[in-house]
Amino acid sequence: MPTLHNDRKKVQVPDLALWKAEGRRITMITAYDVTFARLVDEAGIDMILVGDSVGMVVQGTNNTIPVDLDEMAYHVRCVARAHTKALVIGDLPFGSYQVSPQQGVESSVVLMKNGAQCIKLEGGVHMAETIAAITRVDIPVVGHIGLTPQSVHRMGGFRVQGRTEGFEAGGRERILEDAHAVAQSGACAIVIEGVPMELAQEITQKVSIPTIGIGAGIYCDGQVLVLHDVLGLCDSKYRFAKHYADMRTSTIDATQAFIADVQSGSFPDEDHSFH
Repeated sequence: MPTLHNDRKKVQVPDLALWKAEGRRITMITAYDVTFARLVDEAGIDMILVGDSVGMVVQGTNNTIPVDLDEMAYHVRCVARAHTKALVIGDLPFGSYQVSPQQGVESSVVLMKNGAQCIKLEGGVHMAETIAAITRVDIPVVGHIGLTPQSVHRMGGFRVQGRTEGFEAGGRERILEDAHAVAQSGACAIVIEGVPMELAQEITQKVSIPTIGIGAGIYCDGQVLVLHDVLGLCDSKYRFAKHYADMRTSTIDATQAFIADVQSGSFPDEDHSFH
């Protein structure tokens, strides 16, 4: 039987800085509903990210751009109803914060009112003013730099960033600049996605806030994966995603067993019927 962590203390935003100082690795899982939120919380996860990746994982979109604020509020609400000890982070979707800092604040308030305890947004230098505006109203912010999925069309696909030198978008020096801008604007942590591990290591050493890696190597202060990848539910081939189970096969097998039982007349039996 697995060890459950129902008796642990609620994770709070200040814990993140403390854990970085102590050298304690931080864990984050992306999940979208109450059932999975409860399960990963019982497993002892530190943070649950309600990500706009729900578009690709649950809704079947090709990227995250179609996801809107109402949809994110719905999924944040679902996860918040699990009353987790893990910190719940709501993802600001494309178009909900890029127009102005004021729009960013207003969209963040929506997610917080639906149960988020922190919000995440993509971007570095050009989002510094927005991050500062959101934190000024006491809403904690997690930044996101490197491979930013909402910039998929500018990048020409989901491509590793930071392999080239320079201050242009996607350049190594620009990503370093982005990291410092996010930290100096008051963010409590920063997701680093799809960059060389050496660059992520340099960022982790130079910024005061925790770094959470996805496809960024071992040197970040923590790591995040989408739960569907961890469980092997998706037929994904992402190099950075490790499958810790094969629930895709288990789901197909269980469904086929149900079909066989129904077609043979063996389900429902006496144990699953009423008199």
